[in-house]
Amino acid sequence: MVRVIAIWGAVAISASLIALIVAGMKRRDHSFWGAWSFMFPPMLLVLLFMPSNQVRPRRPTLDEEESRAGN
Repeated sequence: MVRVIAIWGAVAISASLIALIVAGMKRRDHSFWGAWSFMFPPMLLVLLFMPSNQVRPRRPTLDEEESRAGN
């Protein structure tokens, strides 16, 4: 049982690191894909089959979010 947990941990960490690299190359949100690939390693396959973004969408700053919520 301990061996299975150790193997799962190694696979999860590897998938997360690979997803961080691939998401950066495909101009995707690397933190989202790294976290989901760590929790559920087959998400890496989903990322691999997705097309690349032409332009990475910009996240709004906290000030921009507050000004939208206040209006």
